[in-house]
Amino acid sequence: MKIIKRKGQVENYDPKKVYASCYAAALNAHYSEKEAEKLATEVTKKINAWIKTKKRVSSSDIRHQIIMNIPDPGVALLYKHHLDVN
Repeated sequence: MKIIKRKGQVENYDPKKVYASCYAAALNAHYSEKEAEKLATEVTKKINAWIKTKKRVSSSDIRHQIIMNIPDPGVALLYKHHLDVN
């Protein structure tokens, strides 16, 4: 699976990046490590299943799907704002 990044470069899909970003957002929302792991695992599984139906996607498509699949609005907001800063 190829991902088209914001500046046009192409790279392989890495589920570890999805997991890590969700995990970090959950920790920033004061989740315990165990709760953050659970949330990150659940969201990563959903994104992996979604991405299997695609040939190529943009990184913004993935970000949108992650935000839509994070069950806690507070964590989703922290995830989104973290991306806006970077």
